[in-house]
Amino acid sequence: MVRGKTLLRRIENASSRQVTFSKRRNGLLKKAFELSVLCDVEVALMIFSPRGKLYEFASLSMHESIEHYKKHIKETEASDPQDASVQQLKIVAERMMNQIEQLEASKRKLQGEDLATCTVEDLLELEKQLEKSIHLIRARKTQLYKDQIKHLKEKGKALEAENCMLSEKLGMRLRNDEVPEPVRAVVASTEASEVSDVETDLYIGLPDTRNRLPHRFPTFSSLFM
Repeated sequence: MVRGKTLLRRIENASSRQVTFSKRRNGLLKKAFELSVLCDVEVALMIFSPRGKLYEFASLSMHESIEHYKKHIKETEASDPQDASVQQLKIVAERMMNQIEQLEASKRKLQGEDLATCTVEDLLELEKQLEKSIHLIRARKTQLYKDQIKHLKEKGKALEAENCMLSEKLGMRLRNDEVPEPVRAVVASTEASEVSDVETDLYIGLPDTRNRLPHRFPTFSSLFM
């Protein structure tokens, strides 16, 4: 039976990750020792745990192997510095591609895809991440609602204060007989019409014998009727 290609990615569960680290570390140190003995080569291996603990193996001496490595790097850069830069860029690009693949795989997991290779521990860890994300999203949404409500209340108070100020200004104008211009025009036209209808008396003859005859002068409007 042909085994499928296993996608290398970070183990989310801390306990499983520590167990895997211990097993793979011991296996890697053993392989380094076997390689140095079987092939008679200089091997130097350094491993740092997540907590910073150092695990190392050197077929000769770690210090000598490090000096040998530095000397080799200097000779390589001196002979062809451009090629060394290209190799360094290739290494950086390869690391970035691996990080991108891991991020895409994690994204697919969060979207509910490619879950066939996940263990129970992985699914539980994924569920915790989703619950935490939902909690943060809901908290942010609630905060936005509160901010909107506060803003609307402040706006309502400002409008109410403006309304009270306008009402006070209108009351002061009425108390100070500051009648608006349209009202003045209506009052003036009404007074003019009342003056035009005044009755007058006309007397004919001597002062002692004159007869009093009532007479009404025509109004301005009656001349045109």
